[in-house]
Amino acid sequence: MNRTDAELVLAYVKRGDHRAFGLLVERHKERIFGYLLGMVRDRSLADDLFQETFIRAIRAMTNERGTYDPQGKWLQWVMRIARNAALDHIRSQKRRKTISVGTGDDADDLDMSQLAVDVDPIADMSIVTTERRDFLYACIDQLPPEQREVLLMRHESELTFREISELTDCSINTALGRMRYALLNLRRMMVETDVKERERIELAS
Repeated sequence: MNRTDAELVLAYVKRGDHRAFGLLVERHKERIFGYLLGMVRDRSLADDLFQETFIRAIRAMTNERGTYDPQGKWLQWVMRIARNAALDHIRSQKRRKTISVGTGDDADDLDMSQLAVDVDPIADMSIVTTERRDFLYACIDQLPPEQREVLLMRHESELTFREISELTDCSINTALGRMRYALLNLRRMMVETDVKERERIELAS
């Protein structure tokens, strides 16, 4: 029988069941690591932050003054720790690129398929060439921090917009608006680059 996150947490916190904690990590590692990798764009660094996230989680769960609320969702709580670890690193590096765009607080929700340029660059990542994938992530790196973060939480970690809004301390409408503008900006950047590439090829021919 598959135990719930709450049951696994209780087994670890109350009985020191390390196997239960290992099951928690195994169950959610792809979402958490995917988010961290998208935030820092370096697999080795993402792995370090992943380890740091769970070191912090263990300390909080085993410390009597820890911050874990057993009534809350464990994944959401750990994602907040991962987010803080990533933002701490980003602030220390002071190397965030941004582009001038609206922040968007409207509630219009765009489906990921609306980003399509030749192929859907996110939903169909498995069939996109390495060069195209690298280009997509380079575009994502240029998004404003709040747009980039919502996109990664939604795509890499598969969080709902309600979970994203709670994690980032903003309204659902704001989270939806940030996602909308992230997709619009990615589409614009990719279209502009495609146009420039075609012009370059025509000039060279």
